[in-house]
Amino acid sequence: MTGAGAGASGVHLPVLFAQVMEALRVREDGIYLDGTFGRGGHARGVLERLGNKGRLLLMDKDPEAIAMAQAQFGADARVTIRHGSFAQLAQWDATADGLDGVLLDLGVSSPQLDAAARGFSFRNDGPLDMRMDNASGESAAQWLARADEREIADVLWTYGEERLSRRIARAIVAARAQQPIERTAQLAQVIAAVVGRGDGKTHPATRSFQAIRIFINRELDDLQAGLDGAHARLRAGGRLAAISFHSLEDRIVKRFIAAHAKAPAGDRRMPVAHAFTPSLRALGSGIRAEADETATNPRARSAVLRVAEKLP
Repeated sequence: MTGAGAGASGVHLPVLFAQVMEALRVREDGIYLDGTFGRGGHARGVLERLGNKGRLLLMDKDPEAIAMAQAQFGADARVTIRHGSFAQLAQWDATADGLDGVLLDLGVSSPQLDAAARGFSFRNDGPLDMRMDNASGESAAQWLARADEREIADVLWTYGEERLSRRIARAIVAARAQQPIERTAQLAQVIAAVVGRGDGKTHPATRSFQAIRIFINRELDDLQAGLDGAHARLRAGGRLAAISFHSLEDRIVKRFIAAHAKAPAGDRRMPVAHAFTPSLRALGSGIRAEADETATNPRARSAVLRVAEKLP
């Protein structure tokens, strides 16, 4: 979940802004790609550090985010904008000359989460959509209308680590037999009836909504493809910065960096070890928001930034 808060002046501040700017180490003449434009806070920070010869490439799945990018930066000759997933960043001709930095701020953005019409949140009733690109693909309501009980349970467990996945899936199938589940409040009520209120700190539908959203948008598949693309396009010395908001994303990023930075463990049954040449260097461990940021922006509490540098 892409978190954001507001500074004292009311200006939008993306999560871990200072840490991301330090991680990317923006050069005036560099080429940088922000694969998740969102509201543009990180992109603005990069652009402020670029000179006339620098370039900033912007991508986002969400057509609303792309419209905002065009309005804010479309007239800047240093900026190139593309509507699409960062999973295809290596197929974009604009990246062919190589990149000096790639930023991936993962999950759902604050504007998406806060807009009831987008259907991401159970806190405000709205149509059960959940698509980051709401002009294509299958909505959450459409999928829940056709998926069988086992498929629903598998999604809730795999992407939400929901321990009551089977009971929730059974309740969803029973509820839709009585009435189509087309609103976020409907789905949240069905889930709450199974899970109960617990300690009251976390809404009972949190894990299930997260799981369905990740599945509908192919977020983990896109993340793996985007990491591969970033690795392929980064120049020597270029930086990869990825912000995760839950353990599934962070695990993928962490393992990806480790796979390219460390030789795999040896196998005693193999007499000859395969040569390993590292292509990434991990820069520290997971970076988290400081207390002052989490105090003003609660969504930053779960954010983890991982950074790696491309080796020659």
